[in-house]
Amino acid sequence: MKVLLIGSGGREHALAWKLAQSPLVSDLTCAPGNAGIATVAACVAVAADDILSLLGLIDRDGYDFVIVGPEQPLALGLVDALEARGVKVFGPTEAAAQLESSKSFTKDFCKRYNIPTADYGVFTDAAEAKAFLKTMNAPYVLKADGLAAGKGVVIPETLSDAEAELDEFFSGKFGEASTKVVIEEYMTGQEVSFFAISDGKTAIPLIGAQDHKRAFDGDKGPNTGGMGAYSPAPVFTQDAMAEVMGTIIHPTVAGMAKDGNPFKGVLFAGLMMTPEGPKLIEYNVRFGDPECQVIMRRLQSDLMEIFIAAEAGTLDTLTAPAWLNDPVVNVVLAAKGYPGSYEKGTTIKGLDAAQDIDGVVVFHAGTKLSDTGDVLANGGRVLNITSQASSLERAVQNAYKAIDECVDWPDGFCRRDIAHHALKTGR
Repeated sequence: MKVLLIGSGGREHALAWKLAQSPLVSDLTCAPGNAGIATVAACVAVAADDILSLLGLIDRDGYDFVIVGPEQPLALGLVDALEARGVKVFGPTEAAAQLESSKSFTKDFCKRYNIPTADYGVFTDAAEAKAFLKTMNAPYVLKADGLAAGKGVVIPETLSDAEAELDEFFSGKFGEASTKVVIEEYMTGQEVSFFAISDGKTAIPLIGAQDHKRAFDGDKGPNTGGMGAYSPAPVFTQDAMAEVMGTIIHPTVAGMAKDGNPFKGVLFAGLMMTPEGPKLIEYNVRFGDPECQVIMRRLQSDLMEIFIAAEAGTLDTLTAPAWLNDPVVNVVLAAKGYPGSYEKGTTIKGLDAAQDIDGVVVFHAGTKLSDTGDVLANGGRVLNITSQASSLERAVQNAYKAIDECVDWPDGFCRRDIAHHALKTGR
């Protein structure tokens, strides 16, 4: 099959790496791709959110199958446009993508279908939002309703800080995304990222992982798109997975179909493992980044076969995906200053040496090639150092060995405590 993958992040490099291993894929192209993706696929310089140019590319080159990696083109209706053209595509429609593109949509959906989640309120007026805050207990969870690149959540510790944050939200802190704000009850427990695939009527489980959202060690600093991940997450047992499928995933698939918005694609459930059981924090409608990187390292089955079955509505005939038991850790290398301002164009060396370390694969995110073939930083989150080993401790050691002894990039930084929950407590 002639396949087009859309996106340019670490998630898309991991997907391209796995798709390139499939005998079903004879020709793989990525738009726009990055320096790492260019080693396993052809790259074309069309931005993932440039819908008209993407449609022109697809019309011109006649791809058999399109896979949409990031959330922006899904929210902009790329899948709808491709389906109207008769092009086979993996990903949800614009209406179904509201599970991610509108937090208020998802909260109302969960309430309607009795899906366990935090209590909440939705506001477009600062005064009403502040009045609601006074009925809640600290800390306060404030969320921009729309897409904010994983950074639209703030958790102030005091009422005065929460009120000040609300003023910033409604003043455009996250642009159009924060013209509507969701205020939620603060939930306690460990967070888990869980993934399932749906074909509109059937859902099959993939696996769970744990992400590290904060920029700095000890879960300090601002939220980011994710500074690292690992899988499996010991806190997410087989029993927990079965409970989540029964109380969250299956009701979501059934409810979306009942509402006339059947969901095809990846359901990424951000979960809180509370004392009362798993509760949904929020949905994303694509693979997580950096979770996708560890999931692809553990997946033994043919990824393209799964995507084809999801598009065709035949997941119920597919053999359950097979997984490697060996744990995987992913440490993100980001440009100094991220998630604030940072410099682009700095040179990165030592990546081949890093991949010579046992079990290490480097997935690129914000990179590009210079005219002379050097790898240059071209974003905030730049590299993903993934490591697979017989134990989580060894996987972590090898990932940091690759960073400390091989990667030569003085302008980057990483967290030094990825997987600390599991390493310290076994959970």
